[in-house]
Amino acid sequence: MGKTSLVTKDNSKFKINKIYHGDCIKIMSNWPEKNVNLIFADPPYNLSGAKLEWRGNKTGGDWFKMNEDWDQMSEAEYMNFSYKWLEQAKRVLKDNGSIYISCTYHNIGELVINLKKLGFKCLNIITWYKSNSMPNMTKRQFTHACEYVLYFAKGSGWTFNYNKTKQINPEKTKEGAPKQMRDLWVFPLCQGQERIKAHNGRAAHPTQKPEALLERIIIASSKKGNLVLDPFLGSGTTAAVAKRLGRNWVGIEKEKQYVAIARKRLGQLK
Repeated sequence: MGKTSLVTKDNSKFKINKIYHGDCIKIMSNWPEKNVNLIFADPPYNLSGAKLEWRGNKTGGDWFKMNEDWDQMSEAEYMNFSYKWLEQAKRVLKDNGSIYISCTYHNIGELVINLKKLGFKCLNIITWYKSNSMPNMTKRQFTHACEYVLYFAKGSGWTFNYNKTKQINPEKTKEGAPKQMRDLWVFPLCQGQERIKAHNGRAAHPTQKPEALLERIIIASSKKGNLVLDPFLGSGTTAAVAKRLGRNWVGIEKEKQYVAIARKRLGQLK
């Protein structure tokens, strides 16, 4: 699919099937309204600030807690940041569009509060059980094995391909027939050949999402030719899966090194 252009507020061109480098709030505020069918967002979780690592871990190799500058805000800053990017996401989303947001217990409260303030309708809070989650290092709390995906709609008439979700559901009835997909999803963290590595052998992006997660979301809540937006594109998973599934896409990423990774990844995708 080629790039399609629309005129923005400053008379520049809004192009789809393109990665924009910069702050998503500023970039989206300049885009035309109501052009996006589906948004998947993996915003900062606001959990950085303390260094923690586990070398010699026998279950999955060396492990390093995410500790990035872009993931450190005060509670007030994070609440305001969440509202502002969601406000712009709502503006560019079509009236029957859907938004999915990846989160953990660190930031689910701020996101839900702001989504409700902005008038979004809650459809599901999906629990992603990570079958290869890290063991408990501190031994002072229950082992964290889940993340969450908020599924909200902007208005009425949202797309939900119910029968297709049954077809791709790995769970079957006793007779082997397709089964309704529940809001508990079980699959591992991004690993193996799918995981993009940096020159030092560590993960190139600390929170790269598995393609299986995006496949379910994009198949469930969009149609071929629809426009999928990821305002925190990271390593490019959303764009790569959208492209493979015949959707148009647009991504925004603030960090230059991740833009380079995503562009290379998309360039290699047939």
